[in-house]
Amino acid sequence: MADVPRILVTNDDGVDAVGLHRLVAAALPHGEVLVVAPASEYSGAGAAVGPLHLTLPDVADVSSSPPFTGTTGAYAVHGPPALCVVYAALGAFGPPPDLVVSGINPGANVGRAVYHSGTVGAVLTGRTRGIPGVAFSQAVVGFGVEGQGWDDVLAGQRWATPEKVAGLVIGALVATPPPGVWALNVNVPNLDWDDLAGWRTTEVGSVPPRAMARARLVPKEGHVGHWTVDVDWGDVVPLPPHLDGGAVEAGLVSVSWLGALGAVEFGPNAVHDLLDRMLGPSR
Repeated sequence: MADVPRILVTNDDGVDAVGLHRLVAAALPHGEVLVVAPASEYSGAGAAVGPLHLTLPDVADVSSSPPFTGTTGAYAVHGPPALCVVYAALGAFGPPPDLVVSGINPGANVGRAVYHSGTVGAVLTGRTRGIPGVAFSQAVVGFGVEGQGWDDVLAGQRWATPEKVAGLVIGALVATPPPGVWALNVNVPNLDWDDLAGWRTTEVGSVPPRAMARARLVPKEGHVGHWTVDVDWGDVVPLPPHLDGGAVEAGLVSVSWLGALGAVEFGPNAVHDLLDRMLGPSR
């Protein structure tokens, strides 16, 4: 990593989000900060970049906004967070970044929510382009659902805690970068700093602490053959503390190093047998 690293800050909640502004403040002491974030909310976008041949996304300079004082530039992109990272990696805003930091998302991104999270998707997109990164999220009242929070659960956010965690983690990663190109997912309980129970490295669980429990189609009045989808939210599920969601439930900061996609070896199976018959033996 460069002596003065170039840090890209992004999120999936939009350029006006409090969590983004807090993350910018946490990153500023540790390098040259560039902000490239969605112009509006893209929660749940994962690592999507969208249909670029159709959208031709607009980019606006928002550097004069007070939250971005001290940065080398701040831009709002009419597209998802992964696209923000792709543009920055390709040099649209100057030299490519040395580090991607994403968040701070209101709503813990743990369990299967990691697959859908735009916050985490930005970091994974950076890794595919050789840029390491770290995603920061904070639990909300009732843990939100599938990594997402909404206005009525955000009033009690203790933003100072994840901002402090982010500053410490970014500082450590910049001072002593781990080897290779890595992706780190950090989740913080919604507690004051002094009330944290500690931290631990965790595995990504199969479920988040609170999930969507049931979905049903509801006929749309006046529109034959059209429906809306009504979703029931499940209760909070107790999880063991070695899992990311369980650690947050226990008041611990969860630190998960995310593995990269790669080939998995399977023994002989029906798919291989069929292709052997149709196309000949594997080469």
